Amino acid sequence: MTSVGDRESRSPRSPILLCVIGVAALLAFAGLMALGDWQVHRRVWKLDLIDQVEQRIHAAPVEAPGPPAWPSIDAAHDAYRRVRVEGVFLNDRKTLVQAATALGGGHWMMVPLRTDQGFTVLVNRGFVPAERPDVASPITAKTQVTGLLRVTEPKGGFLRNNDPAAERWYSRDVAAIVQARQLTDVAPYFIDADAIPGDRDGPVGGLTVVSFPNNHLVYALTWFALAAMVAGAAAYLAIDEWRTRYR
Repeated sequence: MTSVGDRESRSPRSPILLCVIGVAALLAFAGLMALGDWQVHRRVWKLDLIDQVEQRIHAAPVEAPGPPAWPSIDAAHDAYRRVRVEGVFLNDRKTLVQAATALGGGHWMMVPLRTDQGFTVLVNRGFVPAERPDVASPITAKTQVTGLLRVTEPKGGFLRNNDPAAERWYSRDVAAIVQARQLTDVAPYFIDADAIPGDRDGPVGGLTVVSFPNNHLVYALTWFALAAMVAGAAAYLAIDEWRTRYR
């Protein structure tokens, strides 16, 4: 065991070692503070995004974007925007995509809609239970769809990749569905259709979950706390070295 006398008789540390420790502590402190500051800015961005989305989902629906607007569509500016479109469903080209909802496990029924404007858009008509995937009757008449614009979900979901050849779909990947169903002039987004009041036979619409995790304040405080610990350890080391040299 080291006694008080042993500590008092300790030789001063090498200046090179102190320099290395000081530089390392400074770099660690600066890095941790930068991470904390980044999380603060991320929190401001996330709060602004949540506010924008809240405004979009409660706004009056606008016409679904046509081909001229497609190149500029992105999640930051268009996701969850309320839109409407009118046309005819291509019922023979529907796709069932695995879904987990408040109603249980099942599928999203994705059906292409040929619009009056001449382009096609995938419409998520809603949820159908796994044990009754064909419960919904096809809509053959011209119809108007109102819902939320959603960006494509590429590759897969549920930790699985889509397998079009085997008709196993785990995410609403617009490009993959378009290719599998041999569709043309298709919008790069899909629409989550609203619920239809009183419709007990069709898919259950209006189940879009609008939720954004916002843990940035906790992360920021964690990084700042770690930075304070590094600064405290460096200060303790400096005071201890000063006492050793000048006692």
